[in-house]
Amino acid sequence: AQLRDGALDLLVATDVAARGLDVERVTHVVNYDIPTDPESYVHRIGRTGRAGRSGEALLLVTPREKGLLAAIEKATRQPLAEMELPTAEDVNARRVAKFHDAITAALDAPAHAVFRDLVLGYTREHDVPLADIAAALAVMTRQEPGEFLLPPDSAPPVRERPARGVGGPRRVYAVYRIGVGHRQRVTPGQIVGALANEGGLARADFGRIDIRADYSLVELPADLTKATQRALTRTRIAGQPLNLRAERPSRESGARPGTGRRGKPAPSARRTRRPSDVTP
Repeated sequence: AQLRDGALDLLVATDVAARGLDVERVTHVVNYDIPTDPESYVHRIGRTGRAGRSGEALLLVTPREKGLLAAIEKATRQPLAEMELPTAEDVNARRVAKFHDAITAALDAPAHAVFRDLVLGYTREHDVPLADIAAALAVMTRQEPGEFLLPPDSAPPVRERPARGVGGPRRVYAVYRIGVGHRQRVTPGQIVGALANEGGLARADFGRIDIRADYSLVELPADLTKATQRALTRTRIAGQPLNLRAERPSRESGARPGTGRRGKPAPSARRTRRPSDVTP
């Protein structure tokens, strides 16, 4: 209601919360991360440009995620134009220009003459230059000049990727069963997208995904909260409830899956793919 009435100009929302938004005044949608499910992206950008109005959708993409763009372009039937991010200097210059525009607009305000007389009286009484008085008035309204003084861009330090199995705590996974599989024509991308959106999970939270005939096995963090498990249980893919439940004991990331009798590998599904290898 606050967004619709104009009390809010900026709203940060999850995919689930955003789906219920129908606000005419939304002009921009900024996707902080790229969804693995193109359908989720379509729902996101549908919050702007509604009912024939214009709107813009911005998508922040890391180099590793560029492979997912093709699926989104196919789903939207529109190419995504790449934009160059502005530098800190560009942002500073833009903000200073807007500040100058605000001063110019205030010169024509009806109350300008009254405040001008007050300022002239102050400078005669205190012998303070007009520029200093103007700066003091800006401080009174803006408090801090930080919005005009972003630090210069600098390259972040490069972090060496640790060798496989070396360095950093191991992630502990548990295997969960969900009620969709090959017969529902489900894909790993759909599974990751649905669980990530509804459960607030990141790509790093997913391990192996095993799609069987009528169900799938998904490795998720062993420390999932009860609230998250309940949310994922109610999640639907292709109209089918997932009915998520724990299936197997947990394992550490990097550890090999369990083996069957006589040291033979345990039977697996037709294909096992990690989310990082999936292009929805």
